[in-house]
Amino acid sequence: MLCTIRLQKSILSLLQAFYNFTPGINYRYLKNNILIVDDIHPIFMERAEAMGYHCDYRPTIKPDEALQIIGNYEGLVMRSKFKLNRQYIDVAINLRFVCRAGAGMDNIDEPYADEKGITLINAPEGNMDAVGEHAVGMLLSLMNNFITADAQIRNGSWQREANRGYELKGKMVGIIGYGFMGHSFARKLSGFGVNVIAYDKYKTGFSDQYAREVSMEEIVKHSDVLSLHIPLTAETSGLLNDEYLFHFKKPIFLINTSRGKIVQTRAVLNAIKQGKILGAGLDVLETERFPALAEQEWFEELKQSGKVLLTPHVAGWTFDSYRKISEVMAEKLSFLSIVHGP
Repeated sequence: MLCTIRLQKSILSLLQAFYNFTPGINYRYLKNNILIVDDIHPIFMERAEAMGYHCDYRPTIKPDEALQIIGNYEGLVMRSKFKLNRQYIDVAINLRFVCRAGAGMDNIDEPYADEKGITLINAPEGNMDAVGEHAVGMLLSLMNNFITADAQIRNGSWQREANRGYELKGKMVGIIGYGFMGHSFARKLSGFGVNVIAYDKYKTGFSDQYAREVSMEEIVKHSDVLSLHIPLTAETSGLLNDEYLFHFKKPIFLINTSRGKIVQTRAVLNAIKQGKILGAGLDVLETERFPALAEQEWFEELKQSGKVLLTPHVAGWTFDSYRKISEVMAEKLSFLSIVHGP
């Protein structure tokens, strides 16, 4: 394998010299080029090159620079650096596949890519365990006041009664979206003695040993915990708002490890004040990264709330998933190569 990779690299070096190729410079189109614009595990490059592809690894490239050279590539590997919209797709005249190093595809214009015959590959199998574990961790932390209790002790305050928690056993956990992520979360919960119900608008007949398929009405009526595992689309944007939360029959713990724009943060804060949300674990927010996040009208209240646990969009981004995502992408690329050839 190593000999094959070295041979391919040697051949690529000769081709680069012949075509006066320099990484980062617009160059003549070579068949089987893959542009990689984000940081990914090197196992993807090793396996792609073993299949006969030539990888141009440029994780620090800027979006406008990528726009200038994307037309020279048959493949693109990306995470969230930029939106692959019509502008990029129109100039990517040789592009035949895009690998998204993650699960969500909301930063890709999927219908237009499909119209142009571009195959889209994602890797939810690579980070579903990370997301499931992160969601469970957030839920346990919220239900047992870990963050508040830790801060109080560090400040010299010992408050047992104020930090009495809830047990998961016997609770009804509602999951919206029962794909890889929702199923992973349900599977992780299977040892806690909970009842898991799930709603998925685009799937039916998916009840299994971990969750029971129900209607949205049953989710709203019975849930003690609500966890979101759905993609961001025009239909799901702003789904969790004041009106939606109003209909829940019991106070809930809320977990969102999907996409920030699915949840209206102001609605969550309103529901916390009303006692409808007992605690919220938010790995994603409507606006992410600073300074933009600090400029949101709800940020100070969010920051001060003792009922909210925040993490910086890392639910699916572990040391383990970093490698597994690349392995999944490489495996799917190998299937594509078998069907169409490298």
